[in-house]
Amino acid sequence: MAEKTDWEAKAANLLKSELKRRGITYAQLVEKLAEIGVDEKEVNVRNKLSRGKFTAAYLIQCLEAIGSQSLRLD
Repeated sequence: MAEKTDWEAKAANLLKSELKRRGITYAQLVEKLAEIGVDEKEVNVRNKLSRGKFTAAYLIQCLEAIGSQSLRLD
């Protein structure tokens, strides 16, 4: 199995940080994604964030769902 690249790890950590900063669980993220029309299961969210394997579109969907207006990349 291929290991996460630095970029994949950075993307996953960025999203995990935003969730933690807002106090949003994976289950709550699934609910918020459903509200914007994205059908997802909690186990899939957990796997995507664990592996760091998801598209830029998915990252944007998650950020939109949790109401993120800006990001710090450092």
